[in-house]
Amino acid sequence: MAVLLLLLVGGAATGCGGRATTHHKPGTTHEQASGDVGTLLDAQDGGGHRLREVPAQGAPEVRLTARPDSEDGWNLQLAVTGFRFTPDSTGGAALPGAGHAHLDLDGHKLARVYGPWFHLPAAQVPQGPHTLTVRLYADDHTAWAVAGKPVESTVQLTAGPPGQDAHSHPAPAPTGSLAPPQAPEADRTVTLTVRDGKVSPPPARTELKRGERIALRVTSDRADTLHVHGYDKELALPAGQEATLVLTADRTGLFEVETHESRLVLTQLLVR
Repeated sequence: MAVLLLLLVGGAATGCGGRATTHHKPGTTHEQASGDVGTLLDAQDGGGHRLREVPAQGAPEVRLTARPDSEDGWNLQLAVTGFRFTPDSTGGAALPGAGHAHLDLDGHKLARVYGPWFHLPAAQVPQGPHTLTVRLYADDHTAWAVAGKPVESTVQLTAGPPGQDAHSHPAPAPTGSLAPPQAPEADRTVTLTVRDGKVSPPPARTELKRGERIALRVTSDRADTLHVHGYDKELALPAGQEATLVLTADRTGLFEVETHESRLVLTQLLVR
């Protein structure tokens, strides 16, 4: 009985698959179960998330920059201080200096970001000037804030017609001209659909030779983020719209392609 009790307690502490989880009492929210980390304000950010204010000294900071990707769109870098990305504990209680980020385009959420790099395809930035904002959140989805304002960083993007120059600069100083070229033709194309929590066709291995280019064309029935492990490539998946990520398989090994929100494995890239 003692051994059985220990096993049950251990299982409750780690959750399914050994993943650490944070539970709260029935009828309470994660915000209410987060202890005394900072001060919860009544104010909210533009997405309806409550602000969690912390002192300016030692508070999380983020600086967003955008660089052209050699194949398509922009690579975004989130340079953070006093903060660490904790994708494995998203949905748990707020911990000091930990959590994830949200990426917004003109005030509309594009994706969650779980690391310092994110790939933004040119196809997801309509022609014209735009405001790209990244904001830091705790694991319980409250927004880190200082002096009543969310911890965030903004850059201005100007996207031109396909094949023409686009520009990006952090507010207020420009970083220069960015000209994401049109995506080159791929050697292989994998088309996938995510609907009702299922992947079609069923996940399988896609074999590639080193140096080949692959296009991942994904349509999801809910907003999500695609992530290619090992290559640190990410792609926002708008609900109901096809999105394409083109990458060059310049590393050998077995790499999983999965979604962040639904945690589905879409395919495995076997590069020889």
